[in-house]
Amino acid sequence: MTFGKLAQYFENLESTSSRLTLIDIMSKLFDEVKSREIAEVVYLLQGRVAPFYEPIEIGMSEKLVAQAMARAYGVEREQVLKEYGRLGDLGIVASKFASHPERSRASRGRVEGSLSVAEVFKTLTEIAKTTGEGAVEKKVTALSSLLNKVDGVSAKHLVRIPLGTSRLGIGDPTIMDAFAKSKLGDKSKRKLLEGAYNKVSDLGLIGEVLWSQGLRGVQGLDVTVGRPIRSQLAERLPDAKTILEKYGGKAHVQQKFDGFRVQIHKDGSKVRLFSRNLEETTPMFPDIIKGVLSQVSAKTAILDSEALAFNPQSEEFLPFQETTKRRRKYGIEEMAVKLPLKAFVFDVMYLDDQSLMDLPLKVRIKQLESRIKGHEVLIPQPGEITDSVERIQELFDDALTKGLEGLIVKRPTSKYEAGARNFNWVKLKRHSDGELKDTIDCVILGYIFGKGKRSAFGAGALLVGVYDQDKDEFVTVSKIGTGLTDEEWREIKVKGEKLKVKSKPARVRSLITPSVWVEPKIVIEVLADEITKSPLHTAGLALRFPRLVKFREADKKAEDATTLKELMEMYKLQFRK
Repeated sequence: MTFGKLAQYFENLESTSSRLTLIDIMSKLFDEVKSREIAEVVYLLQGRVAPFYEPIEIGMSEKLVAQAMARAYGVEREQVLKEYGRLGDLGIVASKFASHPERSRASRGRVEGSLSVAEVFKTLTEIAKTTGEGAVEKKVTALSSLLNKVDGVSAKHLVRIPLGTSRLGIGDPTIMDAFAKSKLGDKSKRKLLEGAYNKVSDLGLIGEVLWSQGLRGVQGLDVTVGRPIRSQLAERLPDAKTILEKYGGKAHVQQKFDGFRVQIHKDGSKVRLFSRNLEETTPMFPDIIKGVLSQVSAKTAILDSEALAFNPQSEEFLPFQETTKRRRKYGIEEMAVKLPLKAFVFDVMYLDDQSLMDLPLKVRIKQLESRIKGHEVLIPQPGEITDSVERIQELFDDALTKGLEGLIVKRPTSKYEAGARNFNWVKLKRHSDGELKDTIDCVILGYIFGKGKRSAFGAGALLVGVYDQDKDEFVTVSKIGTGLTDEEWREIKVKGEKLKVKSKPARVRSLITPSVWVEPKIVIEVLADEITKSPLHTAGLALRFPRLVKFREADKKAEDATTLKELMEMYKLQFRK
């Protein structure tokens, strides 16, 4: 397939505001894609040159991309940046310069549109892997060479890839819907692909196997050390009594920590760490790596844990805002000394070349206890099994006394279900100052221009939503105008500028039109007094007196936000007091 043809599909995807149309367009695209091309096409749809968990970034700033454009189009970089300041999108600027009638035939290189997807993908991968002396010049030259060989539409979408601003509004479930429609005849068969995807976290691989081996091949994919498993997530129930009734009288109880998820992969002496949103975090946490190598008695292992910063002077665990300071690219060793981490290991999914995911929780916990030695960095969390409401309440009160969030209560016989959010895991969290017992993770969908003092910030209120998992779309639930400092309003404006789009994203369902739409990527934690019914918001529910608690986009993808189903359950729980 030529990159010009793929870029035209990108153009069609960008111009639609309907998720069903997105699926139709991608299904037609996939009908034309060969087996050898499918992985590359999928990664480019995601604005990548590798699966999300691989730490391969193209690594070009706006100024470097502008420099490559200037070289390709025979203009000054300042002229490119000036147009960028006017139009707000280097993709549109590239399209404008590439389509200019005065652009000489000599500057166009080979015939526009003849570059293959494979050629573009190979060059972008080489740019991503270019390091060391002279790397900047090599990257600029390589991108400039590509731009010299493509038309305006192709240039528009090409420059957005190294910038990470593809603006296609496509979620992983939507890509799987298109896979299912193209190869299985019906988008509703997506669920036949999801099990494998939750184990391998790589849509390019899913596509490659589906194209070459069919559905049976995809369903044969299994857990591999070095490829992150999509995390299992918890639902909500109101109290210990309800949980025990649902579990048939017995429950497994563990403490709930307010840190960040760290999935640990050990393969001999090699250790890789992954976040909840599949990002590799290995270089950030040398202290956890040392702990794994000294404490885990297994050749290969995959462990699920929650990491918290620890103050060695006061021997106290620190709040989430302090813990997130460890997520950094520079000054890592110094910060590891200042804010050492403890990783509370609460599950094991793989040991010595064997998947444990289909074994009951109580069996996995026994393996966990036997394979982690000591408590220096990794702290095993075996929890306990109880049939007593009073004991669960006692453990809950003890967790709050320690400054923790509460408890995670699990069905003792349950498997580890990658990517699932169901009632096999339930969270019990402390009461907030408001009427609700829990905070809500919302996604910023747009912002409304500020008035008065806030006019200087550019944003005066946020339109936020939750995730409708069944439909792979975001529905509105509130407008938020309180709980942010002046600096946070400015931060919202800066982040929003990089994500703003001309029209409502296809995966957003809203009756409200904000001043500016943004791609649904920024996750915030919100506290409210209560949840009420609402004809104005497409969730059918609204948050009363919402206020921002903290940003969570560092450890959560938009699809990890509170789901519409969860919100409905929370609404019902309000009436069970």
